[in-house]
Amino acid sequence: MLRIILSGCCGKMGRVINDIISADDSAKIIAGVDAYGEKYSDFPVYKNFEQLPEADVIIDFSNPNALDGLITYAAKTKTPAVIATTGYNEEEIEKINAAASLFPVFFTFNLSLGVNLLVSLSKKAAEFLGNDFNIEIIEKHHNLKVDAPSGTAIMLANAINNTLGDNMLYEYDRHSKRQKRNNNEIGIHSVRGGTIVGEHEVIFAGNNEVLSLKHEAFSKTIFANGAIKAAKFIADKPAGLYNMNDMLSF
Repeated sequence: MLRIILSGCCGKMGRVINDIISADDSAKIIAGVDAYGEKYSDFPVYKNFEQLPEADVIIDFSNPNALDGLITYAAKTKTPAVIATTGYNEEEIEKINAAASLFPVFFTFNLSLGVNLLVSLSKKAAEFLGNDFNIEIIEKHHNLKVDAPSGTAIMLANAINNTLGDNMLYEYDRHSKRQKRNNNEIGIHSVRGGTIVGEHEVIFAGNNEVLSLKHEAFSKTIFANGAIKAAKFIADKPAGLYNMNDMLSF
């Protein structure tokens, strides 16, 4: 039985994960962490990572503010962690990367199989088209999402940029510029509205032709299922940094 600590347990994603694990005989949530939540299931909910019971893995869908507590606990107990929270800044991402030398860390901006395939396809398209096509990324999410652009949009841009030699500039806002588009730009645009779960489109615009690669999420369960699979994957791994490529062998 895989014993799980669920960080961010009272949020929307936490509740979806709890529903799925409740029907899984091979895993059990033994404790939750949520600074603002209260007990709603059969596991205790703690305000922070102090005095938690021993577990096999942590699944984190919380807030960047919880990162230091998570790292301190996981480093002390050598507990593998699936970190799926978004909105981290560069300093926090560096902390995550450094923590991977102390305990196993599964870190990704998106746990959807389809999104990670989109990343691979975008890299392949950039390899063939990047020098002659302009690249734009459009991401759409619900009106409660606080970070923009999405972590997935940045993941897509970084993957494409790496394919093209890391010489592309990210353009987030064009309204203040009165100049033509530069060829070494990746445009990134955010839309927030309604209950959109998540939509990402990568546009390669060339002369007289356009290639569009797009992924749409219609339910949070795809991310919850991905997190649970990642938890089972990383539970017996040595210290190190892991992602969807390691689990899916893209």
